[in-house]
Amino acid sequence: MGVAGSGKTTVAHLLGERLGWVVAEADEFHPASNVAKMAAGHPLTDEDRWPWLAAIAAWIGEQDAAGRSSVVTCSALKRAYRDVLAAAPGRVRFLHLAGSPELIGDRMTHRTGHFMPTTLLPSQFATLEPLEPDEDGVTVPVSVSPNSVVDAALVALGLQPSGSHPSGEQPSSTPSESTAAPEQTKES
Repeated sequence: MGVAGSGKTTVAHLLGERLGWVVAEADEFHPASNVAKMAAGHPLTDEDRWPWLAAIAAWIGEQDAAGRSSVVTCSALKRAYRDVLAAAPGRVRFLHLAGSPELIGDRMTHRTGHFMPTTLLPSQFATLEPLEPDEDGVTVPVSVSPNSVVDAALVALGLQPSGSHPSGEQPSSTPSESTAAPEQTKES
């Protein structure tokens, strides 16, 4: 979880590779109307988000029912949004990728091919409600390399990679080929 540009997609794929878990990108669950709205520079409303969050929670439930642990990206900026996701079957844990507005803004100005304009970043930070003590999750700063973020996340979440490869090396299987990890945990 985290604001746009915090590295959710990169970190999710690295976590999926290291853990051997399936990965989904929350943006793929948005209806076309949401994508068009954001691309036009308009923030989503809660009414726009509820069906999107429900679709993500349903996907988490499908993975749990199939016996697969998974990683799914989702901004999940508000506690109410995270509550929808946390209600999915299985154990849902959150990894908040945190960075300063300056760092994230700089990253967003250098990325290409994404529908979220930098002009919406202030609204993302204004909406962000950090994890509360009773939520199952951790916060990791993103001011370091993606591999270092993943290393810190694995330690903070108490998770073990599926293979014994050093940071930065890729395991032999892809997340889409993987099956269940011992613990049914979904990371958002």
